[in-house]
Amino acid sequence: MPPDVLESLNSGDTAWVLAASALVLLMTPGLAFFYGGMSRSKSVLNMMMMSFGTIALVSVIWVLYGYSLAFSGDVGNGLIGNLDKIGLKDTLLTASGTSPELAFVAFQLMFAIITPALISGAIADRVKFGAWMVFVGIWVTVVYLPVAHWVFYFGDTSKTGDGGWLADSVLALDFAGGTAVHINAGMAALALALVVGKRVGWPKEQMRPHNLPFVLLGAGLLWFGWFGFNAGSALAANGQAAVAFVNTQVATGAAALGWIIVEKLRHGKSTTLGLASGAVAGLVAITPACASVNPLGAIAIGLIAGALCAVAVGLKYRLGFDDSLDVVGVHAVGGITGALLIGLFATGTVTGILTPESDGVNGLLMGGGLEQLGRQAIGVVAVGAFSFVATWVIAKLLDVTMGLRVTPEDEVSGIDQAAHAETAYDLGPSTGGGTGALAAAVAAAKEKPADKPADRKVEA
Repeated sequence: MPPDVLESLNSGDTAWVLAASALVLLMTPGLAFFYGGMSRSKSVLNMMMMSFGTIALVSVIWVLYGYSLAFSGDVGNGLIGNLDKIGLKDTLLTASGTSPELAFVAFQLMFAIITPALISGAIADRVKFGAWMVFVGIWVTVVYLPVAHWVFYFGDTSKTGDGGWLADSVLALDFAGGTAVHINAGMAALALALVVGKRVGWPKEQMRPHNLPFVLLGAGLLWFGWFGFNAGSALAANGQAAVAFVNTQVATGAAALGWIIVEKLRHGKSTTLGLASGAVAGLVAITPACASVNPLGAIAIGLIAGALCAVAVGLKYRLGFDDSLDVVGVHAVGGITGALLIGLFATGTVTGILTPESDGVNGLLMGGGLEQLGRQAIGVVAVGAFSFVATWVIAKLLDVTMGLRVTPEDEVSGIDQAAHAETAYDLGPSTGGGTGALAAAVAAAKEKPADKPADRKVEA
């Protein structure tokens, strides 16, 4: 590297960004377990394949042109980047802050991966895997890359109007992706679910999670990886990263409590699914705000988001759209909540932590006015509306041309067997030709009439 670039690099910051990148990647397998456990047993592999397939496809797209469109230059008005860094051209010998630019490339790649993966939960049990992969490729290109440019690209930080329009002109605060990731994915999930339609038998048929331990495992992996998602967005091992780390933890805990309290008040029981879902809702809500509020503000955001999302997930039954795994109720509602509450709870002691000569940004309840709340609202509406409309158009075109849904017969019998010729559990010939102990026991039981006293004695 050139001497001036080497002098700007910091080994500690570089190590933290690379470690945070690995943590964020872990979130997508964690999401696969979270969604997989919430799915029915006959479609769990397909659900998990959607996440892992997204990892593979988006990784290639990001190198070919994705990073360039999101983070190089600006074609005009802060809407999209250019192709100057296509194939990661000119990134090997450059720096991004105090780390090599390739470390930043890796970090932002993991955001680009998990965002479309989040959408998959809304269409569980009923979409062709090939159609899903085509959708991801188009959606990342048409929707995610422009929004990432709007929100995450700051251009020349010494002047305004040189970066993405939400970050650099509107000055909406989104530290780690409440709008670019969660509102974006949540509104896309709503549009895609509306185009694909309801599952066979929904809502009359009970479609409960088949493996709650998987759900808890996935939530735990998401919680762990989210420290890279939020604290890693500081792009340095500094005080801002420490604030984001602590806020992530306490907001998540508060949201989990908020969700199970609502469950207890409404249904008399607090569930493991509710606790896991509440934790994810808190992670979503604190994502945009983790470097804008103090820990008390983070607790408030978590409690509010946990309670609101617990109520919101039930609205799909009243409104009649089949969001299979509550992507809209958790990610859209949680992301909107966190982004808007910045306008109330932001404090200059945190927003100005890296620039002590500045007063920082204060929300309405922290001595500021309505200005920042207005900026946040612009970001929420712009990203939500663009994502919904663009996704609806993409989904309609794919549905007309190649078809999105599997056949009703394949959906009822199990999309795992129909789409992948596999099943998650070897329970006998009907689920993939297994010859396990359960299958043998069932076969033996069929050979002997159940009403013979001798049989009862042997069984006893």
